[in-house]
Amino acid sequence: MEILETQRLRLRKLTPLVMEQVFTTMDDNSIIDFLGLADFESLEKEKEKYQKGLQTYNRSFINFQLINKENGKVIGGCGFHTWYPFHDRAELGYGLFYDNYKQKGLMSEAVKAVLDYGFEKMNLHRVEALTATYNTASLKILKNFNFKLEGTLREHYNVDGKMEDSVMYSLLKHEHKK
Repeated sequence: MEILETQRLRLRKLTPLVMEQVFTTMDDNSIIDFLGLADFESLEKEKEKYQKGLQTYNRSFINFQLINKENGKVIGGCGFHTWYPFHDRAELGYGLFYDNYKQKGLMSEAVKAVLDYGFEKMNLHRVEALTATYNTASLKILKNFNFKLEGTLREHYNVDGKMEDSVMYSLLKHEHKK
């Protein structure tokens, strides 16, 4: 498996092929450990995504698990989904699983490594990011990496039965600072 390194993180690359291996060769407890899931409810959600077809679910994706170098714990994920290789664009997604790892700059470390990977290895020309209008942590990351606001997608996400707006940002290859 491909691994990216930052100062405090190891980023383990997950692809549809890796996920197929995980779900066809591992038992439930091993899957929970490997994916860093909190419980069996989370496992069932991941199994459902796999059974429905991960590539269909997110079109095509490359995701990295964020592994804390200090303790080897999977603490989140960062990567690309809705990847259109023909158009050299993908959508960036990221998240931390545990509150005690937030507001420490870890996601900024991960996003930098993943953006570098996307522009250099995947030959992306454009990276898109969508976030909730109230997600201040995500908005801060996007602004820090020079993403440009493109607009608001009205009633774009269904969150707990309520339609919410999201804002769309983008970063072009020539705007990316290594």
